[in-house]
Amino acid sequence: MKMVDALLTPSVRQTIASGMERLRADFPILDIKVGDKPLVYLDNAASSQMPQAVIDRLVHYQKTQHANIHRAVHHLSDLATQEYEAARRKLQHFIGAREEREVIFTSGTTDSINLVMHGYGRKFIQNGDEIILTALEHHSNIVPWQMLAEEKGARIRVVPINDAGELLVDEYEKLFNSRTRFVGLSHVSNALGSINPIKRMIATAHQHGVPVLIDGAQAAPHMKIDVQDLDCDFYAFSAHKMCGPTGVGILYGKAHLLESMQPFKGGGDMIASVSFEKTTYNDIPYKFEAGTPPIAAVIGFGAAIDYLEQIGLDAIAAYEHELLVYASEQIRMIPGVRIVGDCPDKVAVISFVVDGIHPHDVGTLLNQDGIAVRTGHHCAQPIMQRFNVAATSRASFSFYNTKEEIEVLVAGIRSVQKVFAQ
Repeated sequence: MKMVDALLTPSVRQTIASGMERLRADFPILDIKVGDKPLVYLDNAASSQMPQAVIDRLVHYQKTQHANIHRAVHHLSDLATQEYEAARRKLQHFIGAREEREVIFTSGTTDSINLVMHGYGRKFIQNGDEIILTALEHHSNIVPWQMLAEEKGARIRVVPINDAGELLVDEYEKLFNSRTRFVGLSHVSNALGSINPIKRMIATAHQHGVPVLIDGAQAAPHMKIDVQDLDCDFYAFSAHKMCGPTGVGILYGKAHLLESMQPFKGGGDMIASVSFEKTTYNDIPYKFEAGTPPIAAVIGFGAAIDYLEQIGLDAIAAYEHELLVYASEQIRMIPGVRIVGDCPDKVAVISFVVDGIHPHDVGTLLNQDGIAVRTGHHCAQPIMQRFNVAATSRASFSFYNTKEEIEVLVAGIRSVQKVFAQ
């Protein structure tokens, strides 16, 4: 990340280094072995691991607080409701939202994007309108908009990228015209780690009166997010990529836009009144939270936010950048290995290909050494097509990873090459 070295002060460096053993002890799964090899977990972009504090919070809820929320006056329901809404306030402060009602709990980033597509897109986008996406998008921020475009007769326009995996922002700005109605773009590429200049891109869209959705699934675990500073209209991310449980995420939306949207799902708790003649919808955020939500997961999400903030997002960003620099240097030194999308401004994600060896074979052999990486197209097939590769191997780092683990990865890649050289 550009200029992030300035954050890695001697005191921050010493705090992280001296506390690494204790910090890793917070994650019990890091002690397991794969066969007879210690686990080296480098698949954090897919899902990070969960600290004991979050696990304990989930167990505590299930043992002492479990009940349905918003629907009773008894003690447990009241307690569960308080904990659920406390988690919403934590998320509000975590992203700098103006109001807690601007935080909608969903099942994750994909669900959040689909909520916006159905709630906003199906209501306001019409035949002949245009939607701008980028070549760096995850399938979750492509397919819903393709579905909408097919239904409405709208057109999708795509921002290209260069050989380093950076968006061509000048080309983006040329895509706007009188028919542009919506922009969807990732804060960080899940396949390459590229950090996009979203604040500039949001400002450009707003100059044309166009709302912007940010897929923040890969950004929220690695950097501070301030939705008011960004001035984005929607921002989505998931808990399971940031030390929290699976099955829960949020959609941030500006209140006036959420109020203008139609509900995505119908059912209990998203209504004010129901008759067979007419249904009146509840206020936001509840208008978009139909049915019994993942209460335990939401509370666990709040605990994960507490944990991350205790460490500090600046410290996390700085340390992960140091890991990224070290890993990039070491991998570049391996003959026959190429980093795909090696732009200077990125989070701790490295996609690479090994000459003559399919990524699935790379991942399978690395797994025999206890090394967990992700292989495939990473739900980003347009990126693979842009770089003319079928798939890559992806190593993604978190603040509990170490340089020693990177060295194990590098040795593992060299071992894979030796196997195929025989």
